Amino acid sequence: MNQKRKTFGMAALCLLFSQLGFGQSALTLPDTLNYHIADSVIIKAPNGITLSAVVVRKKGAPLKQPTALMYFIYSDTKRSLAEAKYSADHGYVGIVADSRGKRLSPDDMVPYEKEVEDVNAVINWIVQQPWSDGSVGMYGGSYSGFAQWAATKNLNPALKTIVPYVAAIPGLGLPMENNIFLLANYQWAFYVTNNKYTDNGVNDDGARWRKMRNKWWQSGLPFNKVDSLDGTANPWFQKWLLHPDYDAYWQAMVPFKQEFSKINIPVLTITGYYDDGQVSALEYLTEHYKYLPNAEHYLIIGPYDHFGAQQGGIPNLKGYQVDDVALINTREITFQWMDYILKGGQKPKLLKDKINFEVMGANTWRHVPSMGKMESSKIRFYLDKSGTEYRLSAVKPTKSHFMDQSVDLADRNSTNNDYYPDPIIKNELDRSNGLFFLSQPFDSAVSLSGKLEGVLKAIINKGDMDIGLTLYELTPDGQYFQLSYFLGRASYAHDMTQRKLLVPGKEETIPFHRSRVFSKQLKKGSRLLLVLNIDKNPFAQINYGTGKEVSRESILDAGQALKIKWSTGSFIDLGISRIN
Repeated sequence: MNQKRKTFGMAALCLLFSQLGFGQSALTLPDTLNYHIADSVIIKAPNGITLSAVVVRKKGAPLKQPTALMYFIYSDTKRSLAEAKYSADHGYVGIVADSRGKRLSPDDMVPYEKEVEDVNAVINWIVQQPWSDGSVGMYGGSYSGFAQWAATKNLNPALKTIVPYVAAIPGLGLPMENNIFLLANYQWAFYVTNNKYTDNGVNDDGARWRKMRNKWWQSGLPFNKVDSLDGTANPWFQKWLLHPDYDAYWQAMVPFKQEFSKINIPVLTITGYYDDGQVSALEYLTEHYKYLPNAEHYLIIGPYDHFGAQQGGIPNLKGYQVDDVALINTREITFQWMDYILKGGQKPKLLKDKINFEVMGANTWRHVPSMGKMESSKIRFYLDKSGTEYRLSAVKPTKSHFMDQSVDLADRNSTNNDYYPDPIIKNELDRSNGLFFLSQPFDSAVSLSGKLEGVLKAIINKGDMDIGLTLYELTPDGQYFQLSYFLGRASYAHDMTQRKLLVPGKEETIPFHRSRVFSKQLKKGSRLLLVLNIDKNPFAQINYGTGKEVSRESILDAGQALKIKWSTGSFIDLGISRIN
């Protein structure tokens, strides 16, 4: 099991990295000779709470200007001033506002729960100031990306555009993904609520969190006992565990369903193929277009992780040498976009259509009007078996049959589902468990783009299971290039808001689609490899399949091994184009 995943993981990165998102330009602290600086601004909201902010304006600028706002939970006065100066240097009033309870706010910290009202309280305060021209644009990554979408739930008329990078969705991408609670961001609540700033010591204590995970894994105790093993109560963790459905608690934090139809402002989303929180960033885009088909919503996506998307990429990403053309400057594009929307400037050159994506291995950007048009056609691969060989078959099996898998959920000598893409390119894979489906070699170069999505059909002997899928390119020289992965709970496959248990002994249909979007040019002779597995490891809940709340299940609930009969009616769909 990958050691780096033990330390960082999806959600830990997803909310930590925004503090590092200053990009490729060096930021220096503002000076009072050239700037009007207010580093202790107090904002009294009508609901009785108090927020704090820093405000920087460039001397000699017009009396009234648009405002560039970042809403921030990782309070640091020096960093906030540097951020606000960058905005002021680009022709805006620069504001970084602290979330409730942070820095100079005397109120209780309530991460995620109050941003809908609090961000709009800041916007209302901004437009009342003598230097405001009445228009506000928001930007920023991860938590700050979430805060922008929270603001749009009750859209303020002064908010003219948002530029969310790698935006989080609480309850969908973290602290659970597709209804599976993860341990990767367990320490985050301590990190942001232990004091008015950030508790870097607790967040960086990798040894403590590895020990906690391994202790829980070996103990077989219920997932909701993790904090007792750590020795420090984690009330936020416990509160989140009370909401395994994507229920009204989570739905209140960001727009949900029809609420997206009212978001009629331009949006620029930026994320990466290897962004741990990509499912959240693209869920916003998908839902926006679903409920507002004519939305002015643009996407930039390329070979970036959660760090890289916020700065525009790094040359070597987890062992993959990134194409030169993929390296961009996120912050420059952000303020070009702000100028385009708020000042009538030119649209950023990269935005030639709504969906703008870099094709790995081709060293080129492509531009299409929708996610469904990333490639010219679709190809379907069926999960099939001939003798001892598991195959991804482009031909539907003439007769359905089943492929057996057995997983001992009580076993602690092995782990299942090593899906985390670090490194991206591997020389070999652990084949001790899981089913490995291999396609025929492509007879010419092709490009594949979009989601890993499809339908699994299976008969199991329990009421539920947590499924992992990992997709690789197997190159002609024998390397495994990871393209995408999916992690999800079968009982929520049809509706993430309501659990529906599987019926033991009955063939069930399990659709999946919230996976990692990717784009890659494959060489002639390359094959696709799909690894199908059950999630059982120290990094997430273990679903023992009893039908009880998973956080309360323990190793004593394991019972007999999970036995699965996967049907050859199962398939995956991918976007494909042939390269001439």
